[in-house]
Amino acid sequence: MQINLGSMETKYLLAGDIGGTKTHLALCESGKKIKEKKYPSQDFKTLEEIVKDFLSDVKAPIGKACFGIAGPIKDQKVIATNIPWVIESTRLQKELSIEKVVLINDLEANAYGIKTLSDDEFFVLNKGDSNARGNQALISAGTGLGEAGLYYNGKEHFPFASEGGHSDFAPRNDREIKLLKYLQSKFNHVSYERALSGYGLYNLFSYLVDVEKELVPKEILDTIDQKKGPKIISQKGLQEKGSIFEKTLDWFVSLYGAEASNMALKMMAIGGLYIGGGIAPKILDKMTSGIFMKAFLQKGRFEELLSKIPIKIILNENTALLGAIDYAQNHM
Repeated sequence: MQINLGSMETKYLLAGDIGGTKTHLALCESGKKIKEKKYPSQDFKTLEEIVKDFLSDVKAPIGKACFGIAGPIKDQKVIATNIPWVIESTRLQKELSIEKVVLINDLEANAYGIKTLSDDEFFVLNKGDSNARGNQALISAGTGLGEAGLYYNGKEHFPFASEGGHSDFAPRNDREIKLLKYLQSKFNHVSYERALSGYGLYNLFSYLVDVEKELVPKEILDTIDQKKGPKIISQKGLQEKGSIFEKTLDWFVSLYGAEASNMALKMMAIGGLYIGGGIAPKILDKMTSGIFMKAFLQKGRFEELLSKIPIKIILNENTALLGAIDYAQNHM
């Protein structure tokens, strides 16, 4: 079935959230989604291949498109971080016959999406100062670790991208020094993403098995790999008290709090901190257990400043897509 979308003089908008796990596309008319679909990113060789499939039944001109992509955007070109794609806006424009294509970082897209959400699409983790004003920050653990800032000019916030998730992992104690050495034996560079992401969950679990010799039944251990592990570990971590899975999840949440406060200090994000990504909403019981906030506040003389920062968990998993739509509508 073909979709004939009104007059051929009308120009439609295409938006996408492009990550290592999934590619989520939406076609919009007058600000409203009229078609959307999710694709497993790893099943395709290029973004163009996915978009062509998505638009195969659409017989209408696309005026502009915005894609939020996990990776550093430079000169409208990006080598995606967790998927082997090279994406260029000019090539997309040509191959897809779209008048204007803009690439932005996926966390930047996420940050643009925040203002489109309603109050019930957030979980308040720390109320902080009700009169808080200033820069904001966004940290998002999912397939990888994304970080972005929202600069405050006294009236409104302006999102900007960063690649802070790839900065050096900072151990806080002897155990984490051992973790760093363990990860150094596996990776050329140990970034915070190696411990705080879906892949990070698997790395923490592996450390507990390999170094601390935590016992796991072989039939369970055989089912856990880098791809399936994060989901299994997080689910069992919520269900099995005292298990290696709960220990892994507790450690993960503590690291989440520590890096969130690192970021809040670097961004001077006294106006608020947002937690995005697919993991936090799925482990709310752990995020609200006190482990996150304890680690977040452990910054010595800056504990009082950090305690006043409002912290919210984003519950809407489509925030980055909404941000890409917003960017295309209002900033292109």
